[in-house]
Amino acid sequence: MVGEGSECFGYDDDISRDHDWGAGFSIWLTDQDYQEIGPSLQEQYDQLPCDFLGFPKKVPGEMAGGRIGVLRQSDFYRRFTGHPEGPQTLMDWLQIPEHFLATATNGQIFHDPLGEFTRIRDQLLAFYPEDIRLKLIAKRCATIAQSGQYNVPRAIQRGELVAAQLALSEFIQATCSVVYLLNRRYTPFSKWVHHGLKELPVLNATHPLLDQLARQTILVEHPVVDQIEQICQLLIAELKRQNLSDSDDDFLGSHWPRILARIENPEIKTMHVFAGGF
Repeated sequence: MVGEGSECFGYDDDISRDHDWGAGFSIWLTDQDYQEIGPSLQEQYDQLPCDFLGFPKKVPGEMAGGRIGVLRQSDFYRRFTGHPEGPQTLMDWLQIPEHFLATATNGQIFHDPLGEFTRIRDQLLAFYPEDIRLKLIAKRCATIAQSGQYNVPRAIQRGELVAAQLALSEFIQATCSVVYLLNRRYTPFSKWVHHGLKELPVLNATHPLLDQLARQTILVEHPVVDQIEQICQLLIAELKRQNLSDSDDDFLGSHWPRILARIENPEIKTMHVFAGGF
């Protein structure tokens, strides 16, 4: 039970059960096994009961294909990483959306006698190569500094509240991402990003702070700027704890160059801080 769907993350509830939900599972086969026995196995799967323990059998909608039944392992990993064996180069890693990697490694494997599906899964669960993690952390910190610490207060001062809201949204998204990166966990799909923060061992204090921030309405005089600064100081403290920055500056814009300086690969190190990734 892995891949797309709130149930694969363990986040499903009464609200999420209104579509693409129900009893079901996946059988992932190698290309050769799929060619030899895939269709016959799928026929047997289709003949399973229409309900299980009182729950209906899952019948995916048009947007939820390829989630249950008999499937190719190579299609699964190609779909979410671009390659049937997972990312092969540093640039491959940099081009994969974070939530794709979360989707490719969530859920649970109940039985894998061949070990091939688990082998690739374990490689992904080992997390990003360190140079890529550092590149993404630097990019997120630059975004947080520019959107939250710089653009939000200036937009408020100008009375540009739409611009302030856009910058605040960008700040929240980048903050969530960097918290996952500092935990060495992949960021899930946007609707579950904040929900998952409270389960992380590092910086889970950002969960209630971001909740408070999201509940605010931006006005000309408002505590959102102070809340942004409070979150940034937590991030800076963690950067220093992980020895990713030695700056004492309260502005995150002073920290991301120090993070980039720790990257060893020259191609990744010399990229523009906002280049690559999502």
